[in-house]
Amino acid sequence: MTAPSHPNLSRRSFLGGSAAAGIAISVSFLRGGAQAGLVEAGPRPGPGWLAGTKPRYRLDALAKVTGAKTFTRDYRARDLPGWPDAQAHAFLIAATKADRRFDGLDLSGLGDGLQPDRLVLHEDLVRDGLSVPPHPDFFGDRFLVPKGETARLLGQPVAILIYYDYPRYAAAKRALRFADDVVRYGAPTAFAPPPHYGATRWVRIEGDGPEAEDRFSPFRDEPIFAGFDGDEPAWPAPGTEGAPARGMAAAEAIAAEIAGAGPEALVLRRSYGSQSVDASAMEADNGNVWYDAESGALHLMMATQSPHEVAETAALLVKGSRFPLRQVDLKVGTTVGYGTKDHHLHPLLCILAGLYGEGRPVRLANDRFEQFQNGLKRHSFRMDTTLLIDRASGRFRAMAGRYVCDGGGRPNYSMSVSFVGATAAQSIYYLPKSDFQAVALASRAVEAGSTRGYGTLQTMSATEMLVDEAAALLGRDAIDLRLANVFRTGQRNSQGAVPAGALRNEEILNRAAAHPLWREREAKKAAYEAQHPGRRYGIGFAQVHKDYGTGAEAALASLEIDPQGRLTLRHVAHEMGPGVTSSQAVMVGEILGAVPDRTEFGVVRWPQMPLETRDQPYTTAQAEEDRLAQNPRWTPRFTSPMSATNSAYYLGHATRAAARFLRDHALWPAARSLWGRGYGGGALASYHTMRPEELRLAEGRLSGAGLPPLSLAAVAAEAHRLGLPVGVTLHSFNRWQWTEAEFDLPGTGRTRLPIDALALRYGAGASPEQQALMSTAGWHFIERAAVFYPAVQRNNVGTTYYSPMATLAEIAVDTGSGAVTILSHHSILECGRQIVPELVSGQIQGGLAMGIGHALKEFLPLYEDGPGDGTWNWNRYELPRARDVAVWNQTVEILPPLSDTDPPKGIAEVVMIAVVPALANAVAHAIGHRFHDLPIRPEHIREVLA
Repeated sequence: MTAPSHPNLSRRSFLGGSAAAGIAISVSFLRGGAQAGLVEAGPRPGPGWLAGTKPRYRLDALAKVTGAKTFTRDYRARDLPGWPDAQAHAFLIAATKADRRFDGLDLSGLGDGLQPDRLVLHEDLVRDGLSVPPHPDFFGDRFLVPKGETARLLGQPVAILIYYDYPRYAAAKRALRFADDVVRYGAPTAFAPPPHYGATRWVRIEGDGPEAEDRFSPFRDEPIFAGFDGDEPAWPAPGTEGAPARGMAAAEAIAAEIAGAGPEALVLRRSYGSQSVDASAMEADNGNVWYDAESGALHLMMATQSPHEVAETAALLVKGSRFPLRQVDLKVGTTVGYGTKDHHLHPLLCILAGLYGEGRPVRLANDRFEQFQNGLKRHSFRMDTTLLIDRASGRFRAMAGRYVCDGGGRPNYSMSVSFVGATAAQSIYYLPKSDFQAVALASRAVEAGSTRGYGTLQTMSATEMLVDEAAALLGRDAIDLRLANVFRTGQRNSQGAVPAGALRNEEILNRAAAHPLWREREAKKAAYEAQHPGRRYGIGFAQVHKDYGTGAEAALASLEIDPQGRLTLRHVAHEMGPGVTSSQAVMVGEILGAVPDRTEFGVVRWPQMPLETRDQPYTTAQAEEDRLAQNPRWTPRFTSPMSATNSAYYLGHATRAAARFLRDHALWPAARSLWGRGYGGGALASYHTMRPEELRLAEGRLSGAGLPPLSLAAVAAEAHRLGLPVGVTLHSFNRWQWTEAEFDLPGTGRTRLPIDALALRYGAGASPEQQALMSTAGWHFIERAAVFYPAVQRNNVGTTYYSPMATLAEIAVDTGSGAVTILSHHSILECGRQIVPELVSGQIQGGLAMGIGHALKEFLPLYEDGPGDGTWNWNRYELPRARDVAVWNQTVEILPPLSDTDPPKGIAEVVMIAVVPALANAVAHAIGHRFHDLPIRPEHIREVLA
C-alpha cells in the first residue's frame, strides 16, 4: 500500500523556475533570415485585410497560400542561421514486449554498410550522467530500457540509432521496420508497472438552501486524496476529525441515501467505456538538436506547445552530465498537436540524440508508424455511474461516479486528466449531492497525456448517455428532463464553486427543443423508415459545457505605437492552427481602431520584465505565497503553454489590457492635448467634461463627444512629443479569478490594473528624469505597490469558466451492414463575444469531425495488439472523412453575446464533445439498443441486430 499524497493539482503544472539556474535560456519563434528561405516571417496584415472591423482572411493567410508558412518538421540544419550544414538523422528502436527481459540488440541484419555511426543505449546515458529530469510522477524513471530489465510500457525505446548521412539512415530504417528479431528478449517476466498515478475524490453535499453554506465541498474544505492498496484506492476512514474524514463521511451518507431509495425514486446504475484514441495531428513529433561542445550551447528546434518548459527541461536534463552546458537556445516553429505536444517525452529524446551527434545537428522525427507507437494518446476510461432521481418531479437528488483512466506506462498528466474528468462529470446539471472518484492507473499501455478533451469528453459523454436513458425510463422528453435539472447562474458546481458570469444552458436547451429535428423526430423517423426499408432512423441530443483554462494561466504582451501611428504587438502566444495570431490582432483593432502593422508571436524572452518565479502556482501554501508576493518582482507563473483552450480569453486578456492601457494613458491624454490647442482652450473648452469612455477609435481615427476627428498618426505624434507611455509590456495571472495590482504611474499616481507586472516606454518628449527610469532593457519596469492574488484555496474549485455546446444528430443505420450514416447535425454554441466568427466556425467544424471519429470510428487496443507493436498506421486506424461528417448538412447557431462588453470564451475543446453522446443517443433512438462503450462500430450494431 502506498502512502496517500497531495500531488500537484495542476492541469498543466510542471517545472520549478530555479531548476536551470546558471544556464542562459533563450526561446524564439522561427522567422526571418533562414538560408533556405523556409522560415515564416512575422504575420502582418496584407492589402485589404480588414472589412470594417473584421478581417477578410487569417493574418497568416498570405504565408499559407504562398508556401511561406512552415512547420518545425520542414527544417534541416542548413535552413537555420549559424547551424552547421551537415545534418545527421536518428531513429528509435522500441521494445514491443513488456513481459520479457530485454537482452540486447541484434543489428546483423543491417550488414556492415548500414551499421549506425552512433548507437545510444541506457548504459551510455547512465555513464554520461543523463537521467530523466527529476519531475516526480511525470516522465517515469528512464528513457531507454536497461539490458536485463523489462520495458515499462509497450513501445518503450531501447536504443537510439544515429546516422551521419540520410541515405544510410533511410535504408537502415526500412530494413529494421517490422523486424521482430532485432530486439532480443530473454526469459518471461512478470510485468512490473510503476506505482499507480493517483486517486482523488470530489464530494459535495449542499446546505439547507441555495444560499446556505455547503455541508461539505472541495472548495470549502478540500478534495480527498488516496494512495493505493493494490489496484484499489485506499480512501481515508470516515469520521468527524479532519477534512478527508468528514468528506468520506459525506460520501457514505450519499451512498446510504442511494441504497435506501424507495419506489418514489429511480436509481439508475450504468457502466461506460471510452477507448484509447490517437489525436492524429498531421505533424508528427519531431525535433532537431545541435550540441556545440566548444561553446557549451545546446541549440534546439522543436515542435512543442510549451516552449518555455522544453527549454528549462533541456537545461535540467543536461546540467550535471558530462556535457558542459552554458546556454540553451530553443527555436519554435509553427505546430499543431491537440494537446499531444504539451509536455511530452519526444523533445527529451531529441536532446539525447543531439548530444551524441559529435558536433553534428541530429534530427529525430517520427514517421506515422512511430507516432502511433510513441505519441501521446487520449486516455481510455472505465466509468461506473449512479443517478438518483425523484420520479414525480424528475429532479436529480444525487449522483455518484467512479472514473478510472488508464495512463499507460508513464504518468504524464494522467492524475490531472482523471480529476478534471471527474469534476466535469456533472455536465450541465445541478446536483445537490455528488461523489466523484477519479482514479489514474499505471499499465503497460502506451503513454496517454493531455489530448484534446482532457478527460471531460469521456465523463460528460457518459453522463449525457445516462441522462438520456433516464428520460426514457421515466417516460419523459429527454430535453424536458434536462431543463428540470439544468445548472443555472449562481448555483454551485460539484466542487462547491459558483461559475463565472451567466450560464446560458437553459437558453440552449430551449432552442434545441424548438428545432425541427427534435420537435418532429418521431414523424421523421416513421416517414424515413417507410421510404428506406432496411434502414433505421434516429435523432440524438446531448449538451455539455467544458471548462477552459488551468487555474494558473499567465501571459505577457507588449504593445507600442510609433510617431506615425503604427502599432507593434509582441506576444507569448504562438500559432497552432486556430488563428491566435489573427484574433490577438483583431482585439487590438477593436480597442485602438487600428490593427498592428508589425507582430511577433511566440516570444518568451522578456528582458524588460525581470520577474521571479518558482512556477509552483498550485502547491505553494497561502502563507508562503503571501511572503513571496511581498517581492514586487515575484509571480506564481511566468507564462502558460498553448493548451487548455486558453488563447481567446486568457492570452487575450493580456492583449486587451495592453491596448486599454495605451488608449487610456497615451492616446486619451494626447487627444485632449490636441483638442485643447488654440485660443481659450480650443475645441475642447466647451466640452471640458468629456469623459474617457466617450472616446471612440475606429478606422485609424479618434473622435467622440462632437469633437473634430483626429488621425491616429497625429495623436501618436503628440503622445511621443509629450513623453507619454507609448509602449506597454504587462504580465497577467489568473487563478479562476484575475490578479490585480496597484502601480505608481509617473504623472498619474496610484492606479489599480488587472495585471501583476508592468513596464513602460516613454515618448521622446519625456523629461530627463523620466528617460532615466527606462533602465531595464530600454523600459521602465515599475515595481508594483500592492498586489492582490486570488487565494490559493481557489485551486480547489476545479473550474469556474465554462463554454456550453449542444448538438442534435440525425442518423440512419443500415440493418444489414451496421453502418451509421450521419444525415445532418445541428449545433448550438455559446462563446461570449466572437472575435473572428470565421475562426469560430472553423473550430466547430474541426471539433465535430474529431468527435464523430471518437463516437463511431477511432479505436486503439490498449495492450499487445495496440500501437506499441509498431504496426499501426492510418491503414488500420480509421479516421472520419468528408463523407462521414455530413459536410453539406451541418448547421450551427451561436448565441449572441449578452452585451458588447462580454469577453470571448475558450471553445477549442468543447466543440468536439457534445456530438459524441448525441450520436450514441441517436443510435439508441434508431435501433432501440443503448451502447455503453465507444466507439459504436458497424460490427457492434450487427451483433445486436443479428
